[in-house]
Amino acid sequence: MKIGSQYSHLNGFEWIQYHQKDIWEEIEEIIQGIDANQFRTKISKEKTMKGKKLFSPSDLNKKFKEEFEARNWHESRTSYWVTDEYNLISRIMSLPEEEQKEQIESVGKTPIRSYNQTDFVKNRVAVEIQFGKYSFIAYDLFVKHMAFFVGNSIDVGVEILPMKSMQAEMSSGPGYYEGALYDLARQGRGVPAVPLVLIGIEP
Repeated sequence: MKIGSQYSHLNGFEWIQYHQKDIWEEIEEIIQGIDANQFRTKISKEKTMKGKKLFSPSDLNKKFKEEFEARNWHESRTSYWVTDEYNLISRIMSLPEEEQKEQIESVGKTPIRSYNQTDFVKNRVAVEIQFGKYSFIAYDLFVKHMAFFVGNSIDVGVEILPMKSMQAEMSSGPGYYEGALYDLARQGRGVPAVPLVLIGIEP
């Protein structure tokens, strides 16, 4: 596979190039080492593509997982506590997890434990591979990467998506690079407030 297009949000790409050049080379190596055509394993049942061999998102995900884990990238979780008061949440979100809980309880509120999980983290860079539904991409960009950044677990997030040309050869539903890029542009240059690299891949 290859990188068809990429976008650097808040100098995410520049940060990686300066601080973690080896990490970027690993990401490129993983993408280039996967032959997408080996994963045309899903036979379409949809009216417009019935019987056609399509790219299988689940098989592609599995392959990416193997390749990242072979290079010591690991899933990561960040846990935190929430409640029903905006000002309280805003005040405590940068505190350690246990202090968040204590602060919520100290004002008589009920603490609710929550967490965010990201696919792969290494050297303070998080990577999400997204062949899922369109809404999952927005969640990655505007919630997941942000949570890890605010929690001081990462310095930059990387989102890997299919280009539209590749997504067109998948079952209906998955999002694609061009659509995600539009969503970023629509929000304005400073939103989300986390450095990101958006990568569009194609066979």
